Amino acid sequence: MHPWTQNIKGLLNLFLQSHCPLCQRSTSSEFCQNCTKQLQNCHLKNHNFLWQEPIPVFGWGVYGGPLKRAIAAMKYENQPQIARPLGQWLGETWLLNSPIGDHQAVVVPIPLHANKQKQRKYNQAALIAKSFCETTGLRLKLNALERVRETKAQFGLSVSEREGNLVEAFAVGQEFRRRLSHLPVLLVDDIYTTGATAKSAVQTLSQCGIVVLGLAAVATTVKDK
Repeated sequence: MHPWTQNIKGLLNLFLQSHCPLCQRSTSSEFCQNCTKQLQNCHLKNHNFLWQEPIPVFGWGVYGGPLKRAIAAMKYENQPQIARPLGQWLGETWLLNSPIGDHQAVVVPIPLHANKQKQRKYNQAALIAKSFCETTGLRLKLNALERVRETKAQFGLSVSEREGNLVEAFAVGQEFRRRLSHLPVLLVDDIYTTGATAKSAVQTLSQCGIVVLGLAAVATTVKDK
């Protein structure tokens, strides 16, 4: 390689380097190698242990440690790029461990209220769902569900308070108002905790005759056994 070309390549690599949002080390990926390894250690052993009624849940990792830190940075520190690897890992794991086999579904992200999305500038669940669909080949329905009521933060609320907080929080979005899905829906979100959010979303879609298979989440607060 000509020295001049080599120098240009070196400068480009330097220019493309960014900082890992978790440790600030230089990296050409979303996370540095060390943080990627730590995040992979959050991987659940059994991704389908919550795939049961009333709302089946497929989880990628345990909500804690570096995964909790990554999700917090994505949501509250203007780091939307974190959604790409999280959605990819969730998608890769879904392809290997899908509880529905070859059954097709359309993917619907849990939406934010318009005011919160305007404040945050993006919906992390939608970004995760986009990366998930790019990995799995499933079809994304970005605007199939809307959050029509601005709710309080779920953190610190009891299970019953969470459910009450989300009563009539969702409505069927414009994509499904034009034409209801003939395929079942797989919801996607960043975190699964008590299931109150998923329950409210499922009720909204079910009232319109839309079948919901379950929820795929990057992290669950419940550990597998």
